[in-house]
Amino acid sequence: MGLYLIDTNIISDYLSAHLPPSGMMIMDLIVDDGIILSVITQIELLCWNTDEATEQLVKSFIGDSNILGISPAIIAQCVAIRKGKKVKTPDAIIASTALANDLTLVTNNEKDFVGIDGLRLLNPYKS
Repeated sequence: MGLYLIDTNIISDYLSAHLPPSGMMIMDLIVDDGIILSVITQIELLCWNTDEATEQLVKSFIGDSNILGISPAIIAQCVAIRKGKKVKTPDAIIASTALANDLTLVTNNEKDFVGIDGLRLLNPYKS
């Protein structure tokens, strides 16, 4: 498989086993290849109000992840996206992280990323 950046919504569904069986299999392969997250996703995950067991599961998942910070290349890409499209800043940062690192974005929120040139999407619900 290629390299993938995983969006928050997919992590939620993956950790709670709410993806369809084919989506769970795809995510298992992606996770086995190495978890890559945007710093935005890390922040969103750590802000969840959950029980202690889920919080530990999330922290463990993050601990096993390669977290990509906001580099000058990501900032430049984000500015270009925001100037050209009506995209929320966190989504633009996530999309820019994928683009700047040549990653496919794994998400169920395709509508948030429609029309961003060059961005590759994978939706485990449609696989």
